[in-house]
Amino acid sequence: MSPLPLPPVPEPFRLPFHYGALHQLGADFPVDPEPVRAVLAEHHPALTAAEFEGRALVSLNYQLYFAQYADGGGVTQEIEYSVVAYPAGAEDRLPALTYAQYARGWDQTKLLGIARLHVLCDNPFAVEAGRALFAEPKHPGRFEARMPSPNGPAGDDWHISCRTAPGTGEGTEVFSLAAGLTGLTPLPVNTAPITGYGTDTRGRTLAGPMNVHQPYRWYDLTDPAAAGRVSLTVHDPDPPLGRDLARLVAGAAPAGAWTCQSPPVAAHHRPYYLPARP
Repeated sequence: MSPLPLPPVPEPFRLPFHYGALHQLGADFPVDPEPVRAVLAEHHPALTAAEFEGRALVSLNYQLYFAQYADGGGVTQEIEYSVVAYPAGAEDRLPALTYAQYARGWDQTKLLGIARLHVLCDNPFAVEAGRALFAEPKHPGRFEARMPSPNGPAGDDWHISCRTAPGTGEGTEVFSLAAGLTGLTPLPVNTAPITGYGTDTRGRTLAGPMNVHQPYRWYDLTDPAAAGRVSLTVHDPDPPLGRDLARLVAGAAPAGAWTCQSPPVAAHHRPYYLPARP
């Protein structure tokens, strides 16, 4: 078998894409594998849904990131709705893992990746890049987000509201994800590089790794102390994203949440008075 060519990188894009700062909230939902297999086959026929102790895994991944370009800077928000999957026929290369082991980064093959079903994004350039470079099913979206910040109140609480983005206006609220993580003890985990799968218009499957250069903070939500701390609410089941959320995840309890926040790189401190001169 001859080597495969690399996917093209069309102008004006460049790879790798470097993030100036990254803030993420993720939530993982173990669910019935049968509906997941059906939805995955519609989007990525060359992939197989992974199972952890008989359950498939659906993942939501919110990102707020900053990037510096030659002509300025950009701020982007997006959310990926994915199924954890691997290339069909690669079963014999995968270790047998529980969800907690997978969440800790024990799969060093990196074949267990996120097969994106829907991606909403508020930056038109990032929408175009995701489609052109990684075959992401990426569409315009709008977000309202509250998250931990060194410039805000103490705590580790998140609330993400996701809306569709029609030609004008704010669109319809599709779902919201709330995570009250204050007081819970996270475990530092190394899961990067994270493999993201896409399927292009010619049916070819792409695998693109994303490296995060610091550990994630993973929260075990099966701990009784974490019960009810993370919730997903589907507000509109009519758009494709809302329909698939209601179809696959509605009523499921999350098994884990994970966060990543870039550290500050500078701080502007409090001023002081100079003594008045006579």
